[in-house]
Amino acid sequence: MFTGIVTDMGDLVKVETKGEVKTLTVATDFDAAGIDIGASIAHAGVCLTVTSVMAGGPRATLFTVDAAPETLAITTVAGWDEGQRINLERSLKMGDELGGHMVSGHVDCTAKVVSREDLGTTTRFVFEVPERLARFVAAKGSVALDGTSLTVNEVNGNTFSCLLIPHTLAVTTWGGVKAGDTVNFEADLMARYAARLAEFPRAG
Repeated sequence: MFTGIVTDMGDLVKVETKGEVKTLTVATDFDAAGIDIGASIAHAGVCLTVTSVMAGGPRATLFTVDAAPETLAITTVAGWDEGQRINLERSLKMGDELGGHMVSGHVDCTAKVVSREDLGTTTRFVFEVPERLARFVAAKGSVALDGTSLTVNEVNGNTFSCLLIPHTLAVTTWGGVKAGDTVNFEADLMARYAARLAEFPRAG
């Protein structure tokens, strides 16, 4: 589990395709001693398992992860290439501060960035998601976009907007996101469960 609070921007330094699997080597400032093989790290909102760790490289730590065919099919990972920056978050530990909202790292789909409007104190992004997932988005609710926990400002059909503050733009990859880009979208877990429960008749 994650919270959608990005703690580092990793640099993708190597990409290898082995059959149907894409192996990514990521450089980060995370301490290598604190990352175990088998650990879960969210990469732009995609939960991937660490397969190797080493100290040093272009930054403090290098680690590798593998992206399976299902991940490549429904996320932006298939289009990632060397030199790209990626939002990273270590998995939540019991007792950690829950700064965002509960995020599983299981991406539902990609969302299209319809527009970006820089307003000075904030930047307004409008996103579009498939209609089947739009019902999980509510004004003042939470969504995870590229691994970042964001509050929904307005909803209009299958589009919705979020306002990002300058700090978020500075410490995540959002500073470089523009209209026409695609980002990873994960619906709020509680909204998903509530919708599922509503499909069943009340007992008794």
